[in-house]
Amino acid sequence: MSKRTDVLPIDRRRLLVGAGLAGLAAAGPAGAKPRRSLCDHVDPFIGTGGHGHTYPGATTPFGMVQLSPDTSNNGWDSCSGYHQQDGSIMGFSHTHLSGTGCADLLDVLVTPATGPVLLTPGEPGHPDDGYRSRYDRATETASPGYYRVRLTDTRIDAELTATDRVGVHRYSFPKGEAGHLLIDLQHGQKDWWEKAPATRVKNAVLRLVGDDTLVGSRQVFQWAPGRVIHFALQVSRPFTTAQLYGDDQPLAAGAREARGEHLKCALHYDDAGAAPLVVKVGLSAVDIDGALANLRAEVPGWDFDAVHGQARAAWEKALSSIRIDGASDTDATIFYTGLYHSFLAPTLFSDVDGRYRGMDQQVHTVAEGRRNYSTYSLWDTYRALHPLLTLAQPERAADVVAGLVPMAEQSPRGPSVWPLQGIETGTMNGWHSAVVLAEAHAKGVAGIDWVRTWKAFRKRAFDDDVLGLDWYKRLGFIPVDQVEEGASRTLEYAYDDWAMAHLAWAAGAKDDARALLERSRNYRHQFDASTTFMRPRNADGSWVTPFEPRAISHMDKWRDFTEANAWQATFLTQHDLYGYMALFGGDKPFEAKLDGLFTASSEMPPGSPPDIAGLVGQYAHGNEPCHHVAYLYAYCGAHHKTQAQVRMLLKGQYQAKPDGLSGNEDCGQMSAWYVISALGLYAVDPVGGAYVFGSPLFPKARVAVGGGRELVIEARGVGPDRFYIQSVTWNGKPHDQSWIAHAELAKGGRLVFQMGDKPNLAFGTARQARPPSAPLFA
Repeated sequence: MSKRTDVLPIDRRRLLVGAGLAGLAAAGPAGAKPRRSLCDHVDPFIGTGGHGHTYPGATTPFGMVQLSPDTSNNGWDSCSGYHQQDGSIMGFSHTHLSGTGCADLLDVLVTPATGPVLLTPGEPGHPDDGYRSRYDRATETASPGYYRVRLTDTRIDAELTATDRVGVHRYSFPKGEAGHLLIDLQHGQKDWWEKAPATRVKNAVLRLVGDDTLVGSRQVFQWAPGRVIHFALQVSRPFTTAQLYGDDQPLAAGAREARGEHLKCALHYDDAGAAPLVVKVGLSAVDIDGALANLRAEVPGWDFDAVHGQARAAWEKALSSIRIDGASDTDATIFYTGLYHSFLAPTLFSDVDGRYRGMDQQVHTVAEGRRNYSTYSLWDTYRALHPLLTLAQPERAADVVAGLVPMAEQSPRGPSVWPLQGIETGTMNGWHSAVVLAEAHAKGVAGIDWVRTWKAFRKRAFDDDVLGLDWYKRLGFIPVDQVEEGASRTLEYAYDDWAMAHLAWAAGAKDDARALLERSRNYRHQFDASTTFMRPRNADGSWVTPFEPRAISHMDKWRDFTEANAWQATFLTQHDLYGYMALFGGDKPFEAKLDGLFTASSEMPPGSPPDIAGLVGQYAHGNEPCHHVAYLYAYCGAHHKTQAQVRMLLKGQYQAKPDGLSGNEDCGQMSAWYVISALGLYAVDPVGGAYVFGSPLFPKARVAVGGGRELVIEARGVGPDRFYIQSVTWNGKPHDQSWIAHAELAKGGRLVFQMGDKPNLAFGTARQARPPSAPLFA
């Protein structure tokens, strides 16, 4: 298969190397080297190895469709359906999660094949036993909106691209041979920990329409139990014959519809190798008519290359929201792949006519000009992804945030925790949708009714007694002998109280706001002054003994902390930081405790979850609870240590290779940390509307902050050994503070860092120069 001359997909076996990207951000003078496409610096294979859990297939920014190869649906490191160490491909399905630690999706698997129809995939190590095929790694390439591979067992070249709601395949079969497409509607993620034999599917239907169309639906009961998906598949030339299957048995000849739980269909071509076969598949959560409408609206013809060009253009536009100068090719690959991963979720979840399936499983219509979204990994993404979107994708962020209000109103489980395709999974702690909304209010995101918002959240704040809230309200903490992960829940509920206090104030409910502000200080009840750790407590108020700060639990029944231990949870607090530091005895004892986190032994006790990864001492960059911690030095006046630690993490925790992430990508959070930290910024408390300075990585970056405004960030004199801030100016005036408000950056302007090889110990030391940590209301 020849490569198109206008496409430079990245081969997984090689990474671009070179002297640098002097012309990356803007075209140079006449005769200068032409600017490269930003898409050329994206390597979708980063994160597909190790525990990154990403997928390499074709999608658009925040698209509904993620068309990608499935190498496995039965293991933790296959949560995305793909792992770069697997040696065979089952086929190509249309929905995938990016970097999660829980598994679902892989809807509507299409497998091109030659020879007899095989109805089971076989095992990864035994591809000859089923319809999966080995593949030629040397031919496997990917770039934004495009994927290609050769299936060696069947000698079929597969190419994939996508629009927002439609996946488009192009298959080149061996010339002169017959072939078929197998559509497996049973296929999906399985509960590997229970050794489940199959994906739990109900109410499935497949129906043939004419000689070029297959439509269908199914309801899936996996991680998001009860989610519904509909599809419409069309082929570029009529199939010769079609065969429907139920429970892996052929239906009667001539059957045009199948119903049940385990459905498949084979579309046969006597002349499969005569010309490339294009397949387009539209999705909808509403109904089959919606899937057909999406298909017809977005891909009315059969020009695969045109669709690919549109997808690439959409990615070029999205990636151009941040342009960097002076990066090495390797750093540019890491940066733009991180930006790419940051723009994969939340995912579109409304049809071209505005209809969508709500959290109440009813069909709703989004307001004209708006879009509805799904796939909110809120426990992860409130930390860096949503702040990144509000800064660099403000128009998109407005839609993403606004949708959380009707979701809270519709859901029988209240405010969103981890919603996926109209279903609340309830995964992780807290209801951090409150944080995302409170951040939006602090940053002036328009179009949200705050009275309506507070009405949707108030019941959770004051009336509900679920998930340990009854203990939290009565005792001020959640006892770990009564509630799983009670220690982490206490700390996370306190931060959600902080966020909800701001929502209440925005709605004019001042008494509610003051009550929640006081309750947000419940983190104090988890602090043991004798050990200076956040420590698990029992219902009688006693501290759990024996106490080992590296352990996540003191008993086999359940964990005390959520994907963390006492070392990491001790620094979980993101608000009221000056009151929090006082618990340690002030600035210096707190600074010493932070030092201890980064210098402690990284040895973990048996049974520790793999999520606690990327260890530097007991700091765990591979999981989200630590992501703000390096920036806490700024609050105790030791900002130079923030600069050093952030640069160490930027260079040590991210690499341009499949195993290049230190933990799960988590729907963009891991990458968003890199992107925004590489700019020299981080929101320790997103609700507060401020960014703490870190250590900018590139000599120059330009951020499109909306409305035609541009934020320029310069790091003069920056280099591998010159990562310390000497001074800062904002719009040409000295800026002595170690932070800056979002409201300032959103206006556009020029932020200039003067960098050096030695710390300026005076920068950010004075109390008035440190970041704020007070409520945004009196």
